[in-house]
Formats: sequence, structure tokens, C-alpha cells
Amino acid sequence: MVARVVIGLLITVVGLTIAGRRLYWLNRLIRTGREATPNRTADMPRRVRSEIAEVLGQRKLLQWSGPGLAHFFTFWGFLVLAVTLIECYGALFDEEFFIPIIGKMTWLGFLEDFFAVAVLICLGVFAYYRVRHAPAREQRESRFYGSHTGPAWMILLLITGVVVTLLLYRGAQINTAHFPFDVDHQGTWWEFASKTVAWMLHPLGLTANKYLETIFILGQIAVVIGFLVLVVYSKHLHIFAAPINVITKREPNGLGPLHDTPDMESLMEEEEPLLGVGKVEDFSWKAMLDFATCTECGRCQSQCPAWNTGKPLSPKLIIMDLRDHLFAKAPYLLGDGGAAATGVEEDAGKIPASNGKASHNGHGAVPEAGFPRIPEPGQPQVDRPLVGTLEEGGVIDPDVLWSCTTCGACVEQCPVDIEHVDHIVDMRRYQVLIESAFPSEAGVMLRNLENNANPWGVSPRSRAEWMADLPFEVPVVGEGEPIPDDVEYLFWVGCAGAIEDRSKKVTRAFAELLHTAGVSFAVLGSQESCTGDPARRLGNEYLFQELAKANIELLNEAKVRKIVATCPHCFNALGREYPPLGGTYEVIHHTQLLDTLVREHRLTPVSAINGTVTYHDPCYLGRHNQIYTPPREVLYHIPGLRSQEMHRCKSRGFCCGAGGARMWMEERIGKQVNVERADEALGLDPDMISTACPFCMVMLTDAVQARQQEGTARESIEVLDVAQVLTRSLAPKEPLASSAQAAPETGGG
Repeated sequence: MVARVVIGLLITVVGLTIAGRRLYWLNRLIRTGREATPNRTADMPRRVRSEIAEVLGQRKLLQWSGPGLAHFFTFWGFLVLAVTLIECYGALFDEEFFIPIIGKMTWLGFLEDFFAVAVLICLGVFAYYRVRHAPAREQRESRFYGSHTGPAWMILLLITGVVVTLLLYRGAQINTAHFPFDVDHQGTWWEFASKTVAWMLHPLGLTANKYLETIFILGQIAVVIGFLVLVVYSKHLHIFAAPINVITKREPNGLGPLHDTPDMESLMEEEEPLLGVGKVEDFSWKAMLDFATCTECGRCQSQCPAWNTGKPLSPKLIIMDLRDHLFAKAPYLLGDGGAAATGVEEDAGKIPASNGKASHNGHGAVPEAGFPRIPEPGQPQVDRPLVGTLEEGGVIDPDVLWSCTTCGACVEQCPVDIEHVDHIVDMRRYQVLIESAFPSEAGVMLRNLENNANPWGVSPRSRAEWMADLPFEVPVVGEGEPIPDDVEYLFWVGCAGAIEDRSKKVTRAFAELLHTAGVSFAVLGSQESCTGDPARRLGNEYLFQELAKANIELLNEAKVRKIVATCPHCFNALGREYPPLGGTYEVIHHTQLLDTLVREHRLTPVSAINGTVTYHDPCYLGRHNQIYTPPREVLYHIPGLRSQEMHRCKSRGFCCGAGGARMWMEERIGKQVNVERADEALGLDPDMISTACPFCMVMLTDAVQARQQEGTARESIEVLDVAQVLTRSLAPKEPLASSAQAAPETGGG
């Protein structure tokens, strides 16, 4: 008895010391980060609700039903089996130990056995998924591509050891009459798993079972402590880090506006302004916590449009690379004591040898052409540029950084609320504002914004051309004048809606619908300028704020109350990114207003459109602002029109490839994102592909037309905005007999 107490305590003290030093080191490292914005402890009731839903309820994990359910039962199994650990340590000192009050109740024994068996089954599920989707078999299509699969298998093995030693010591306890629950052997089998093991061990005799009880109690302690040590030194650190990361995430989610709006005027006055992130230590403590929390599950990677079209960007690998660089650079960030705190040697800050294997940003899988490889071994981590090519020894390759469309699929899918888009834009800001290093085509777009306040660089006077020949007059707010009291909405046309030919048709169609419904609206005409969204997503925060402040001054002077926008990027910027700069307005998307007008019977579709339509979710309307239903409802009310959903839709929708200023950058690596999305839509053989964003209209139309020229898509397939489809349904049907006086359909694509 004394021996097992000594051995058990020795194992515990040594293991807790090792794990404790690691956790202390991690805490010190993460606290070196900058202050996180916005306030990560404000609105605590909402944060607690998120914690309950996402940690206890496993809400985001359950979005993937199979592995989600397995993780749900494993998580709750750990919580329940923590009670058995109390019983184990109690039995270390007292053979007949039981937890006071509940320690002999059969329901607790049943619960412990149920979850022990459930966890074993779930481990089998995890093993099945890892074998079925092994990177060696599926390569880039595997969401585990680039992950550390070795430690993952070790964790599965250790968890198996935890459950097996638990059942074995409980079975031996039953045979030695030390089991705290029902041991009367009168047919009660609430503790079914433990009693099954006891039945198997019973023929060995009482003496053998006493020895087995001690062996497996010590085995249980050893495996649990070993598991703890491995967790804090591996990706499974998320077991401890995830609850903290969830409760400190951006609320209500990490999408929509970017995480901060720095005071650019004050920063530009500083001698060495900190604009964006140029070194890993420039990240906030929340970003560093994100890096440490990554589970390497690959859900973000599996949904990323860049990764799925053969580009080097993987949201998972970016976070892993930043984490590895942060950990390797820790001795420099923490001072002389940093290395000693973790047992890191003096040369730990140097890049390890790669054994001659090429890798993606330091990971072991062999890349394809165009993928970065790790730098030469021996280069000090402290000297590595955060963003740079292979030759420069960069942590993140420029092709990785500029492949991002900021669609938010990674943030939406991440089960531990990592904010990938914010970190990518932070690095872009430094590259644009400090290094002036960005794709040349984007430079043309930025100059156009600076000179003419629109990405196309056309004269502001052209913004009113879309109104020509409309059968009614569109009120234009005069310069310096307030919007008339009888005008309900300011219609924010947007750059694409006023300039790009295909989008002009959408603008006209929506204006006609408002006029038909009797909705009073006005526009700013040539006074309107770009909201700054492309500049901000590219990383030019300064230009974004200059454009935004000019627009806010104009809108406030006009005393604008409500704004309706056809562009989700304008909608997001006006409604969610302007408030920190002094512009707070009620902003709705045109599909929301159209849905309301249809439901109120102010617009009534009457003409049948016999055909099929598939709707493409714009990222900045769907994922970034959670607006999925209104555009679908409008299409649903059109007679004869049959809707089909692509398999990647709503929260799992696939980007068109235009976001993050990618609309103005060439795609030179892999398949074009817009072509991938168009192929998915064309696979349903629809009559129409509908969307609700001018960027999506341009990208999808170009891709569909390319397929039509190749002869792989029907010539009759059209790409139309929801407003255009609704306009067609309101127009009278053309008579069967031809007529020279027959009017053309209004607002058609």
C-alpha cells in the first residue's frame, strides 16, 4: 500500500512539474503580444453563452455530423471520467474510497461506464477518419494534409490507455470488493462495462486481482499524467486553450468588420509607426493564443477556395507556421530565461535541417510547383522576415499571403474561433504601408481609388450614367443638401453598380422595383465614392480611412438615416466598418428589402419563369453578415421557378474569387476560383445562376462565358442578380404571336 502511494505521488509530481513549467512558459510567451482589440472581456454574458454553446454544446464541431458527434461524446466522456480520476486517486490512499454522497449511487457508475465505452467507440471513429483521409492517400484533398499526424495517433493511443486502465482497475476492484458501487452480484448490471471486465478477471483469483488493482491504478495515473504532458507539448494543447480562446473571441463572430480600426492620423505622426504586423511579436496576445489553440483539424483548409484551387494558401498551415515561428523565436522574446523555461537549447532559434525534404512553409509534405520550401537550415529565427520568399527565408510566402480572398470560410469553420482573416490582413497592412510590397495589378487599383475614388479609374461624373433613359426620374441629393424628409432610403449604388456594365443592369432593375413598389429613394450621384473595401482588404488601411471619412462627412451632412445597397461589400463597410469612424447608419441589403416588399405584396411576381435556378451566396452577404434566407425567399415566390442548391452553399458556400481585392489581381497559380465555382453551378445544368453581388456577377459571368465558348455549357444559361430575376417575373409575358410593337423585357441580363 505504501509503495503504490509513493509511486503514484512520484509520477504525479514529476508529470505536473513538467506540464506546469510548459504552461507557465506558454502564458509568459502569449502575454508578450500587443493588446487585443476590440475589448475581449466586454459583454461577458454573451461570452458565457458562447462558451456554453461552443465548448459544452460543441456547436461548431457538430456542423460536421460524423466527427462532430465523436468529438462531442469524447469531450463529455472526459468531463464525466474526470470523476473516475478522483476515485482513482482516492483508491491510491484508501482501498475502499468513495466520493461522499454520490459515490455509491448506481446512476454514477452507469454514467462512468457508458462514457468509457462511448469514448472507445469514438476513438475507433477518429482512427477510421484518419486512415480514410490520410494525407498519403488523398494528398491535398485531405484536411489533415500538413498536420502533425504522429502526435495525433499517440494521443489516440494514450486516450485508449486511459479508458482501458480505468476499466481494468474497476474490474479488479469488483473482484476484491473495493468497488464503491453495487457489488452484491445479484443481477444488477448498471456498471456493465466494469462488471464485464470483472467477470473476465474473476478466474484469476483474489490475490491476482489485488495485484492487478494496484498495477492498473498506478497505470491509470501514469497514462493520465503522460497524456497531460503530451497535451501541453502538442497540438492537443487546445484542450486547455480552446475554452479561453472561445470566451475571448470577437463577438458576435470573427467576420464582418475587421478586428480593429487604428487611428491612422495619430500613427502616421509617430516616428516609427506600427502599421500592421511585420514581425511575429507585433501580433496581439489574442493572435498568439490563436496560434497555440489550433487543433490542426483542417476544417478551414478543406473549405478554403484558394487551397481547393491549387494555390499555396492554407489557413491551417499559416497558423501552424506562425505558431512554430513564435515558439522558435520565444527565447529571444522572453529574454535569457526563455530557453531555460522550456529546456530549449541555445541554437533552438535556428531553422532545423529538413533532411533534404521539400516542404510547404516548413511542413513535411512535398509541395507542388510554385509552393514555397523551407529556407536553408541554420538561419536564426530572429532574422527571418515574417513575409518573404524562400530565398529571403520568409515565414509566410507572398503567394500565400496574396492568395486570400478574405471570404471567411476558415473563420466560419474553425471549431476554436481562430481569426485567420484578421491575421492575414494585419500582415498585408505591413506589406502595403511599410514595405510597399504587393501585386502590381493591385497598385493600379489603389491609384485609381486615390485619383478618382473608384477602382476602375473612371471620372466620377460617369456614376450617374446608369439613370439615363429610365422611365422615371431618380432623385439626386444635391451637394451640401440634406436628404428630403419624404425620402425613405438612400440607395447606395456602389462603384460596380454605377460603372461596370453588367452591374448597371442590376442597378436599373432594382431602381425600377423600388419605383414599382412605391418606395421613395434618392441617390448621391457623382458625389458617391468607393467605400474603401478593396483598399482595406488589400491592407491599405490609410486609404480606406481617407475614403471612409469623406463618405461619412457627406452622409452626415446629408442627414442620411437609412441606406440600401446592392453590393455586399458596400453593405458591410457602411453598416459595420464605418461606425468606429463616426458613421452610424441603418444599412440593409437590397435582397432584404425586396423580400420585405414581396411579403408585403408591394411587389407581386405574376409572370411564370419556367426553369431552374441555383443561387450563389456572396461571401460578404452570407458568411460575413449571416444573410442567407432573403434572396432565396425572393426566388421562391417567383412562379414556375425551381431552385437547386449547390452542395457548397450557405455557411459552406464557395467564394467567387473576387474578395480581398482579388478582383483586381491575376490568378497565376492553380485553377481560377471563379471557374471552380461556375463549374459547380453548371454541374446542376441550371437555366440561371443567380447571385446578389456585383463582384460575383462579374466573376461568375466571365467563367460561364468561358465555358460556353469551350462548348461545355449551354449558350442559354444566364447569370442574373436576384433583382433582375424578380423584374422579369413582374413584366407582362410576351404574346405568342410576334408583334413589331412588343416591348423588350425590362432589366434583363
